Amino acid sequence: MCTTELGRTSALKVEFEKRNTKAMALSVDPIEDHNRWAPDIGEVGGSALNFPIVADSDREVAELYDMIHPGEGDTSTVRSVFIVDPNNKVRLTLTYPKSVGRNFDEIVRVLDALQATDRDAIATPADWHPGERVIVSPAMSTEEAMETFQNVVEVKPYLRYADAPGGR
Repeated sequence: MCTTELGRTSALKVEFEKRNTKAMALSVDPIEDHNRWAPDIGEVGGSALNFPIVADSDREVAELYDMIHPGEGDTSTVRSVFIVDPNNKVRLTLTYPKSVGRNFDEIVRVLDALQATDRDAIATPADWHPGERVIVSPAMSTEEAMETFQNVVEVKPYLRYADAPGGR
């Protein structure tokens, strides 16, 4: 499973670059195993490995961040994703059971949402994708929202939808 996930990450290099984002993987296997594994990742994923895999063979980091699957052995890691912003703040954590592959479309969508909400006084509704309507920040009055955004619709006083700023 990890081979498919790391291959998908490699294939998304251009999408990550568009978002000024860098990928990194952590593995409890030693670096020698990574070197033997890299060709398989490229072959299966269709894109050569193009980001670092950090060897955590002593499991120090994996244990610190609860990445060892309970009751499944010392090297059986859960599928964790951490999105860390440029200020080294963890903005998102996702943890999948070891038998379920990560959803990389969701990871890219979350990156888009985080960057949009950092840039503008908005929030994103459930299942939001770039270019779709957004939620105006509750900290902003409806009057201010109407001056700032286009096509503001008040559903509830605390829930106002608007067109995404700049068509983003």
